[in-house]
Formats: sequence, C-alpha cells, structure tokens
Amino acid sequence: MCYDGLVDPSFPEELEAAKRASTAQLLFKCARLVNERALATLPLDAGTPRPRPAHMALFPHIDLEGTRPSELARRVGVSKQAVGQLVDELEAMGVVERRPDPDDGRAKRVAFTDAGLRSILDGLAHLRRVEAELAEAIGEDAMGALREGLLALHDHLVEE
Repeated sequence: MCYDGLVDPSFPEELEAAKRASTAQLLFKCARLVNERALATLPLDAGTPRPRPAHMALFPHIDLEGTRPSELARRVGVSKQAVGQLVDELEAMGVVERRPDPDDGRAKRVAFTDAGLRSILDGLAHLRRVEAELAEAIGEDAMGALREGLLALHDHLVEE
C-alpha cells in the first residue's frame, strides 16, 4: 500500500472497490450525501442562518422531554464543550432552549421550543420531497425496497 512514504498507485482503486463492497460504508456515505442535499435545498428566510450537519446530528438525540447536555455529548460522541457550542447556536436560531431539569434543580435539559418542534415536522416534509426526487432518479421500486430494508434493519437494531 505504502512504500517510502508513497501510496501504491493501485491503492485508490482498491480502496474504492472495498468501500463499494461494504453495505455499511455505502449507508454512511449515502446518509451524508442525502443530508447535504436536504440542507442545501432547505428553503430559508433571508437572515435566518442555515443549519449545519453538526446541528442536525443533535436532533435525533434530543428527547421530547429534553436531554441533559452531558447526555447529548455521550450520545453523539463529542465533548460537552462541542455540544454547548451547538446548543448555543440552536438557541440563537430559536430551535432549542435550556430548561431546568425537574429531576435535579442544579442541572439543565436541552429541549425543543415550539418553533423547533414545528421545524422538525417541516424538515421531515422537506425530506419527503428530497426522497421523491431520489425515487425519480433510482425508481420507485428501488426506493421502496430501500425503505423496507432500512426499516427491517432499524427494527432489528432497536430490538437488540
């Protein structure tokens, strides 16, 4: 692969073939590409900052009743400082707020605002539009099979 600090000229082709042979790698890459497309085509008001992928990565980890920042950091696999920065930015956008934790008066929870909850539903509607475009590109049958396969995989992984 490497010799004297140089990459073997055949390595890039070998690496790409290995990536294309990995279902998990394809899933990761396609998820990133769909996320990028969805964010890039998101209709926004002038003056409203566009959410970044890092912001979107937090959303699935915020429980409806709110989640402590330390737990968000654990779930996402980043530092508490990184989560704090993202939460600050999402607060400035009006998407989340820090609320007192009813289980511990010293702690805070990050929770969606009413506007944040509406934006989640709007975001899911936008994703359905992106998915419809992708279904046109790869075919309805392929898109349906992909969805069914992902649902089966999801349910299996959640049950474990």
